[in-house]
Amino acid sequence: MPKTKYIEIYEDLKHKIEQNIYEYQQLLPSENTLVKEYDCSRNTVRRAIGNLVNDGYVQTKHGQGVRVIYQDFKQNEYMFGETESFKEFARRNHKQHETKVILFEELTVDEEIHAHTLIPVGVEVYHLKRVRYLEGKPVIMDHNYFRKDVVKGLTAEIAEDSIYQYLDRELDQRAVTAKRKMVVERTTEEDETYLNLDGFNSVVVVTSHIFNSDGVMFEHTQSRHTPGNFVFFDQTRRK
Repeated sequence: MPKTKYIEIYEDLKHKIEQNIYEYQQLLPSENTLVKEYDCSRNTVRRAIGNLVNDGYVQTKHGQGVRVIYQDFKQNEYMFGETESFKEFARRNHKQHETKVILFEELTVDEEIHAHTLIPVGVEVYHLKRVRYLEGKPVIMDHNYFRKDVVKGLTAEIAEDSIYQYLDRELDQRAVTAKRKMVVERTTEEDETYLNLDGFNSVVVVTSHIFNSDGVMFEHTQSRHTPGNFVFFDQTRRK
């Protein structure tokens, strides 16, 4: 399915900002210029800019234009408030990355799974365990549940590349809202088997519930991070 025009513009502008084509504190081209450049309507440009505002990349000022406020701090920083994929995070931080699927199965949610994922009983899901590598070191272990009726046709091969990219490009689905909780837990036997803990006896556990544009919670993920490689970055706007 073709990608919505404003999403294409949003992603192109976001890429140019991250690559410093549009630098920190620089004004983006005018609305008229962007309309001509992307051959689209003003409303389409405004929707794309609105997404950049929501994601903390730009700030608008009436009569002055749209100013870039994104800064690349050159650290292993995860965007805590965003639905950024591991692949996007690694590329943004210029890190070599790899994902290995160690479990891929199809399940029907029962009471036990519902209790910790909040996915309704009876819904069919993909259940995955994935180990994430940065610069050759296993630093994250993901425990994922994805609804089969939303993430249709998921395979282990897709999961080792990018599920969110697959959602965007093949299914015309987007991860819109993320609700997250972060705690520190003692390592488990599984953590010690698969992760490079560098002597730590605890991991940072981030639990995420992800919603699509229809408001359906289609993903529950528990990410277990090694403390030595864990930095989360957030940016908020006063309303």
